[in-house]
Amino acid sequence: MNASDPIISHRMQCRMDAEPAALERLCQVVRIRGFTIEKMQVQMGRGVLDIELTVKGERAVQMLASQLEKLQTVTGLTLGEERSTGQLQHSA
Repeated sequence: MNASDPIISHRMQCRMDAEPAALERLCQVVRIRGFTIEKMQVQMGRGVLDIELTVKGERAVQMLASQLEKLQTVTGLTLGEERSTGQLQHSA
């Protein structure tokens, strides 16, 4: 990716079983796959977590979605809209 490529934010909706450390595992996968969480909203009800999150990163969000779907506690995942958040900054 070159310096003129934009950083893209992606919205995702995720449903997970409400188990101990489920959110921690989700955050870990996001971080390991090279994304940063910009915003996260979590609602818990009836044994499930409904999570809406906005992530940004240089990689393809489909790769992140594929990895999140592999988590045993994830029962549903939907990708939302994309938006550019600016230009990549590379140090010299």
